[in-house]
Amino acid sequence: MSTLSLRIPDSLHKRVKELAAKENFSINQFITIALAEKLSALETEDYLNERAKRGDKVKFRKVLSKIPDAKPEDFDKF
Repeated sequence: MSTLSLRIPDSLHKRVKELAAKENFSINQFITIALAEKLSALETEDYLNERAKRGDKVKFRKVLSKIPDAKPEDFDKF
């Protein structure tokens, strides 16, 4: 495990301290979880962008053409 010295504004430190206490986390746990969530979001975006590059509209339309024509259920309507 690594140690990181971090400088943050007092106002941000106060908010993190309050939220961590509210969630019964240490400040370290809170920041670690927040960092992991942010990394996950960024990596997911990268993954989806790379995956989208492999998409093929012709194949997509071919698959969609196999779906029978049907009216949407009421819960699927806007």
